[in-house]
Amino acid sequence: MALTDSGAAAVPKPLFRDPVQDGAADPTVIWNRAAGEWWIFYTNRRVMAPPLDDVSWVFGTDIGIAASADGGATWSYRGTAQGLETEWGRNTYWAPEIVDDGSTYHMYVSYIVGVHATWGAPAEIRHYTSVDLEHWEFQSTLDLNSKWVIDACVFPLPDGGWRMWFKQDNHTYAADSPDLFHWTPIGFAVGNLPHEGPNVFALDGSFWMLTDEWAGLRVHRSDDLLHWNTLGRILAEPGLGTDDGGNGLHADVVVVGDEAFVFYFTHPGRGSEAVSHSLQEHRRTSLQVARARMDGDVLVCDRNEILTAPILPIDGL
Repeated sequence: MALTDSGAAAVPKPLFRDPVQDGAADPTVIWNRAAGEWWIFYTNRRVMAPPLDDVSWVFGTDIGIAASADGGATWSYRGTAQGLETEWGRNTYWAPEIVDDGSTYHMYVSYIVGVHATWGAPAEIRHYTSVDLEHWEFQSTLDLNSKWVIDACVFPLPDGGWRMWFKQDNHTYAADSPDLFHWTPIGFAVGNLPHEGPNVFALDGSFWMLTDEWAGLRVHRSDDLLHWNTLGRILAEPGLGTDDGGNGLHADVVVVGDEAFVFYFTHPGRGSEAVSHSLQEHRRTSLQVARARMDGDVLVCDRNEILTAPILPIDGL
């Protein structure tokens, strides 16, 4: 690991590359209570799948897992989430969201039957539970009033219960639950430009949502988790670090004190800064992390800032 001028260990760029498929995307970060480690669950894209078309390689994906025992400084590949399949064949899992209620972990993951050569296949959000993050048990397919829903994000409501935001019709919709098992759709939540991958967190007395507009992450602010004020974008301009060119994509946020660490992915082999346009380079992805903070009333994020380890609490939140 490289050192900063002060002698502290610098968090590397990229933060993580999947050593098997080389397609880590859509990360979510969770503290593993039993292992005493931070784990990243991510969409395990099949970068080296046969080039039969431009789409099928992003289907048929497992959920990959990387672990860190040093506060998020270094990550090791651990494999793929087990127990998600409930029917035969090669099926598709995207964009996991994991919530810890104190005794049980809840995963909400996008699910598509089979592998497809075009976009538009029906998609749903499935609920699984686990006591150790290693073994998962299917609970239900959520009824969200649509056959095309992906990218769940779950956050606790101030007065009790939970709210889920998800992508539907290229915008964000929401549903509420008293117990993480039973969900009632409440309708449209956030519009603006077409987008995906909503992620909600609390910082500096406000609630924030990031959405992926494929040109950076749009920032939305709320006082009540219901009404959202749409602001500017972060991670829209290319970074200078290794594999950090292009815009940041589909992120998760871990808040530590008055700082927020944004875990996102990039396509290093795309755009004018790419040195190679091979199929593998065009497809592959890397995970990155950057610090977000308040600058007055504005949320800012300098992806070129050199972070020093650890960035996440060694003993968990």
